[in-house]
Amino acid sequence: MSSSPSAPAAPPKRTRTIVGLVVLGLLVMVVAATAWVGIRGLQAKDALEAAVPLAENIKDQITAGDGAAAAVTAAELADFAATAQERTSDPIWNTYELLPFLGPNLVAVSQLAAVVDDVAQKAVTPLAALAGNLNLADFKPVDGAIALQPLLDAQPAVTAANTALERAATDVSAIETDTVLDVVRSAVTRLQTVTVETSVTLDGMNRAVTLLPVMLGATAPRDYILLFQNPAELRSTGGIPGALALLHTDSGSIELAQQATSSSFPQYPAPVLPLSDETRSIYGDITGQFIQNVTMTPDFAQSGALAREMWRLEFGTEANGVLSVDPVALSYLLDATGPITLATGDELTAGNAVQLLLSEVYARYEDPQQQDIFFAAAAGAVFDAVKSGNADPTKLIAALARAATENRVLVYNADPAEQAILHGTTLAGARPISDDMTNRFGLYLNDGTGAKMDLYLDVQTAIGQQTCRKDLRPQYALEVTLTNTAPADAATTLPAYVTGGGAFGVPLGNIKTMVSGYGTPEVQNLGLTRDGAEVPYHPAIDAGYAVSTIGIELAPGESTVLRFNWLGPKPFSGNLELRSTPLIALNETASLDFSC
Repeated sequence: MSSSPSAPAAPPKRTRTIVGLVVLGLLVMVVAATAWVGIRGLQAKDALEAAVPLAENIKDQITAGDGAAAAVTAAELADFAATAQERTSDPIWNTYELLPFLGPNLVAVSQLAAVVDDVAQKAVTPLAALAGNLNLADFKPVDGAIALQPLLDAQPAVTAANTALERAATDVSAIETDTVLDVVRSAVTRLQTVTVETSVTLDGMNRAVTLLPVMLGATAPRDYILLFQNPAELRSTGGIPGALALLHTDSGSIELAQQATSSSFPQYPAPVLPLSDETRSIYGDITGQFIQNVTMTPDFAQSGALAREMWRLEFGTEANGVLSVDPVALSYLLDATGPITLATGDELTAGNAVQLLLSEVYARYEDPQQQDIFFAAAAGAVFDAVKSGNADPTKLIAALARAATENRVLVYNADPAEQAILHGTTLAGARPISDDMTNRFGLYLNDGTGAKMDLYLDVQTAIGQQTCRKDLRPQYALEVTLTNTAPADAATTLPAYVTGGGAFGVPLGNIKTMVSGYGTPEVQNLGLTRDGAEVPYHPAIDAGYAVSTIGIELAPGESTVLRFNWLGPKPFSGNLELRSTPLIALNETASLDFSC
């Protein structure tokens, strides 16, 4: 019989002891490293959480004009941000980033901390220091002039901070969150929202400190036409320009050099500047023939160029640009200046400005020219009050910001380089611009009554999308509800200048409106319905935007619902927004749910 093989010899006891110690040592190292990463992660979390309320405090302090406090808070924020960045960037942390499950979370936290640190060091700190050296009182007009040097001094810091924040917005958007914990994903999403929103605000500030000194005559005297749009008779960007003025700026001083009304301009036999076939198709040649109609197009750059040319033809001055405001914006400014007594004895206040300028004036003066003169005088009085330097600077800035956000302040510069600085801002008054995260649609209204009945036009809007196709191309819908809120006896109780007197074939008390819905570029126009039924409409393309236009006439108390429909070019799961004609009363756009 063959003998069975002998069992292997057991390792010596000393060898087993050494192996055990090595394994134990490795375990201790792993536990220690894990504890190290965990502790430092908690420290970074605490630092980042402490930094968030400080960022809010800085914004409030700067808004309140407390630059000194903002500088102190910014230093605290920078310390917390630096701590978070330091705790998430050592070799042990970097090694743990390679682990399959834990790693992506650590990478995201590390990137998060790095973005916060970069923003704190290169954006918040210099801006807070700038705020600490500035006083809002420095921007109050003195003897009719605004000091330009503070704006010029601010340009380098604001530009550098803007660059840093733009970079931060890009970096935080690139953080991978598909495989991370919800708490980490939530933190990244929160930072994305904050950086994008703040980046937009700072971008606007950067454009302002770049452009304002030039427009205020820092390098050479300037002339700007000021349009006062009247939303009682709607146009795409607000209303008819019933009153106009010429502003002259030189080294920060601002003078109201000349005033005019719409009656100062004739009907031109042909458009004063060439109009595109698209503009002529949707809005007609009258856009370039009447000063009252230059704002029919939703492209304020085109409106500005037309108004500038008409002013040149009538008065010989070739202005550097065109500005626009409406009575609602003036009411916001009155909140900063306080009440103003007009030459007529009327007291103009933030509370009564809209009612006085857009309603009572028509009952008081039957002659349209007198109405325009009153409106121009009131606007001039508000201008003088702002220019006097007596306005509260904090309230004044807030008033201008609110008006700009509501598209009630528009700017056109004849210099293409200066106009390019405004591109993409609400001040430019351009057609809606979409991006990867938001699709923006447009709704523009033009009065067809030839009167001031839009005081009584109520507009409600809702927008939504639905995906019904196998290729996942979404269907978009914009619902618009228009109501004539005029009294039933409007034909006999309202002044003829308000009702139009039937001059354009519209019965007294009725409101006729041309309604244009703008899809985003590249969408397919699916037409529109009125009260659920398909109706004839005018389809067109305006600078790449699919447009549907329809004329609506409503009797007092009558209401109708329009639904504009488009098919998107590719799948989309982002946000939807609507940019519309700034009405006297703005209603928030609702979310629209609809079936396929």
